[in-house]
This record gives sequence, C-alpha cells and structure tokens, in this order.
Amino acid sequence: MSISITCENVLKKYGDNVIIPDLSLNVKNGEFFTLLGPSGCGKTTLLRMIAGFNSIEGGKINFNDKVINDMAPGKRNIGMVFQNYAIFPHLTVKENVAFGLQNHKVPKDEISERVDKILSLVKIDEYKNRLPENLSGGQQQRVALARAIVINPDVLLMDEPLSNLDAKLRIEMRNVIKEIQNSIGITTIYVTHDQEEAMAVSDRIAVMKQGEIQQVGTPKEVYQRPVNAFVASFIGGTNILQRNAEIRNGKGVVIFTNSYQEEMDNLNLPGSSEIQVKVAVRPEEFIIEKDGTGIKGSIISSIFLGINTHYFAKLETGEHIEIIQESTTEEILKPGMKIGLTVKKKKINVFDEKGENSYTKGGVNEAY
Repeated sequence: MSISITCENVLKKYGDNVIIPDLSLNVKNGEFFTLLGPSGCGKTTLLRMIAGFNSIEGGKINFNDKVINDMAPGKRNIGMVFQNYAIFPHLTVKENVAFGLQNHKVPKDEISERVDKILSLVKIDEYKNRLPENLSGGQQQRVALARAIVINPDVLLMDEPLSNLDAKLRIEMRNVIKEIQNSIGITTIYVTHDQEEAMAVSDRIAVMKQGEIQQVGTPKEVYQRPVNAFVASFIGGTNILQRNAEIRNGKGVVIFTNSYQEEMDNLNLPGSSEIQVKVAVRPEEFIIEKDGTGIKGSIISSIFLGINTHYFAKLETGEHIEIIQESTTEEILKPGMKIGLTVKKKKINVFDEKGENSYTKGGVNEAY
C-alpha cells in the first residue's frame, strides 16, 4: 500500500546550527518525488528525517494522517536504497533480497516465491546464486533495489542511488528505477544533485537551497518557468544577463541593446518606469544571426557533440555566454567570428534585479 507524506513546518538543527529552518511539502500517494539541490542543501537530512534516522526538532511528518515523528525506523515500513548499495558481501543475491523478509518472519515458502518474483522484476534472476563481488555495479544496485521493495514497503526512499555508476549505466539504471516504480506504484522520494537525472525520473521535483524549498513542480514546469534565478541556473545551464525592462503600450519590453529590444506578451513588470532585471536565457534559447542582427558578440570556441554544437561567445558588453545550436552540415563557426544573437522570447525568463522573483507569467510554484 502506498501512502502520502506530509511535512509541516519541519525544523532540523544540530546545536545552534539550523539545517532546515521551516520546511513544508506534500508528496502524493504513488508519486515519484525528487529532492534536488547542491551538496549541503539539506535534501539527505530531510530524507533521513522521513526515514527516522534523524531526529525532528520542530514541526511534524505525517504518513497519511499519522504523525510519525517519534516512530522507530523499523515501524515505518520503508524501503531504503543507499548510495553505496549496503548489500551483504557474504550473502548471495537471493539471500540478500530474502534478508528483510526473514526479519519480518515471513514463511519460508512465501519468501522464496516473493524473492523469485522481485528478482525477475528487476531482471537479475539469473544471478541469484552469485555473491555481490561477482556482480557489476549496475547489478549490485538492482539487488539493493530488489531488497528494498520485496518487503512491500509503504514508501521507497532513495539517496543518490546512482552516483557510483558510470554515465552510461546511470542512464540505464534510472530508466529501470522509473519503470519499476511505475509498475508497483509505490510512493518514492529520491535524492539527487543531478538535474538531468531528476528530470528523467520524477513526477515532481522540489528544488532546495540552504534547507529551504525554492520551487516544486513537474520537470517541465521547473525547467521552463523557474521561479527565481537560482532555480534557473541550477536546473540546466542558463545565461544570466543584466538588462533593463519597461512597460510600453501595456506590454513588457526587455532592452537587450539600444537597437535590439523584445516586446513580450507574458511579462508582468511592476510600475511603468524602466527597471533593472535579470534575464535568464538558456543556451538553446539563443538564435545566431550571421548578419549581425541583435546582441553583438564574437565566437570564442566551439564543441561539436553530434546532434548539437555548443558555442562559447563573448558579447560586446563583456559577458561570456554559452549557445547551443542544432548541428548542420555547414561549417562550424570559427573563433573570432562576429555574430549577432536574438532570443526565443516565449521561452526566456525575466526576474527582478536580485533574481529572487519572476516577472514572467505562466510560472508554477505549487503549494507544498
């Protein structure tokens, strides 16, 4: 049975050091929910509070309608997958997966049946008699995942489970994890600092900074309409440009240069006078104009990556930016080449001078 998880005004501190000052969120029944943020932002601390491994100094955490603040970890019916797998080296795959069921006093016949079923689900049944030392990293991670879910937990908690794997295996395993989570429908909280990983597996993402949630939304919402400059910069690469903006004829206008200005239908600026803003333009939201139209700049270097070509350029203002363009059969632009840049105005985001609030309409920051 899956459950919903609610955190209300949760406080975590060590002595006078406050790690999580006042955090509230709601994870829906059966949802794949990811805590995303830089190292030290409090995401693993929060996960361990939900698991019962860390104390709670204020607020409360509910599983459905039941407060679990003082409930022992073993009573919370959670499955946990760690960064280092934490599987027993002296036990075979089958014995590792059966371990939790034995602790729950499940009958032997049922243990064998459930273990075989879960090993088949995670596609490692052919390795059931092997010791962990004879498995690849990805296979060991499948064992850890099987052991966590074979006990039929109400909640699956995963702490950076793919960080020890190479890039290709990470992609394979994140697809496996999402596929399995979909098939069993278990409420899952997943911790990572990898933005691409978070977007690939999550139903919703909570972006954290210094113990506080900045934004909660679907991967699409968080990527396309970040609520502040921190989220814009953390979720995927982005170029932050300091510019001015004003309202003309009832519409917001971003002044990129004296000769290149964009009128935007989705800009909600305060007041009528010209103000300073931060403009977030993702690398793929620039359009290179070879005739020099738009923002003037010059190519510094390029990287050809097959489908896309990444350009690094310097604007006349001195700002350094990254541009991503779909690769063509034409020659790659050379260092020193003069270019102009326009933007895909429906996609860019505009924030206040400090980058703390968005002026772009259509942003979503759910009540969490």
